[in-house]
Amino acid sequence: MVLEIRLRNLYSIKDEIVLDLQAGKSNSRKSQTLQSNTFVYKGDRILKSVALYGANASGKSNIIKAIIGGCSLIFNSHHHNENSDFNFSPFKFDNYAQRPSRFFIRFVMNEIEYEYSFSLTRSEIITEELYYYPNDRRAKIFTRDETQGKEKNKIYKFGAGIRKPMDVADNTSRKTLYISRASQMDRAIAKEIFNFFNSTFTFSFENLDIQIAEKLYKENRTSLLQALKIADSDIINISMRKDFQQANKVLTTVGDELVTPLQDGVLADLFFSTFHKVNDKIAFNLFTEESAGTQKLFYMMLSVIDAIKNNKIMLIDEIESSLHSKLVEYIVELFHASHSAQLIYTTHNTRLLNLNKLRKDQIYFVNKRDDGSSDLYSLFDYKDFRDTMDVEKAYLQGRFDAVPYIDDSLENLKSIVQ
Repeated sequence: MVLEIRLRNLYSIKDEIVLDLQAGKSNSRKSQTLQSNTFVYKGDRILKSVALYGANASGKSNIIKAIIGGCSLIFNSHHHNENSDFNFSPFKFDNYAQRPSRFFIRFVMNEIEYEYSFSLTRSEIITEELYYYPNDRRAKIFTRDETQGKEKNKIYKFGAGIRKPMDVADNTSRKTLYISRASQMDRAIAKEIFNFFNSTFTFSFENLDIQIAEKLYKENRTSLLQALKIADSDIINISMRKDFQQANKVLTTVGDELVTPLQDGVLADLFFSTFHKVNDKIAFNLFTEESAGTQKLFYMMLSVIDAIKNNKIMLIDEIESSLHSKLVEYIVELFHASHSAQLIYTTHNTRLLNLNKLRKDQIYFVNKRDDGSSDLYSLFDYKDFRDTMDVEKAYLQGRFDAVPYIDDSLENLKSIVQ
């Protein structure tokens, strides 16, 4: 589970923003009614979902992208060569391009809380820290500060937990996160953390790797059909077929059919066919004969079911794309029905701005400041906004900012069309 994420100087994020997934302290009647939107960890309530609202170009997608980028670097940084740069952009104004960017995450793995962070430029790692709470007291695993000189024993300080830590340090360049190299060198805690990020986070449900799509389908076919049925789909059956052919043959891709290279120069095409209740004998090609919304719902549900069954953390940008607003509500409610799965998503779907469905601490706003940077804040911060008030109406009226201000006066409209 994730407790907190902090980001600084990444894309449109200038100053540090905080995404807190710990539930706010509230004894209101509606908060009590929506306790299923949270789960309990060591006596504290943790949010199962967080929605990010804001105008176009406010930076909602950049927050998701920065979180994904920070997590991905943990299991990719050891592949970086000396001539490569990290795949992100710092804030471009106010000379922030010359300052380090920072990623911080507080999470729980195997019932133990961890704090992990690093700072970096486009070309090198500057600092890195890992702490944990083995007995509910903060303890250092390691810290790293590349500004302390060239000697590894000055750059790194170690506590407990990593076997032969200096061997790892000696093999860690300024292009590589120490935790990535330690995992690669078979150090226990580092491997566990690597696997936590690699297996617990779900970043994308579109263009799934063929092996992953096949695995998820086989594991969750029954649940997938039930999920589609609840979503008012008339699909009553699904079949899967995998075709193999040699890589030297000319391949034609129809629609979004998956084509992924396998070993020994063989390629596989994965096909899904759907069958409808009007006539359950006639097959439809999912990629060429079903709507974009049905295709998205199919792949989203594959990943959502896996996430809620295995208590993963899923990030979705623009969750409502190609989906009806009620389907978005349905997907969010699936996470609320899980044990401890978590969903972080951006949306323009104001139907969810309803305090009968979401707690105040589950609603975040992203606003573009005058200096071009993104600000992040929660509805929970508005202490004078009562649970009986209409959040959707207040949001659309600009009570919380984070909406576009459009001067669509007749004079301005005519200046465009003339």
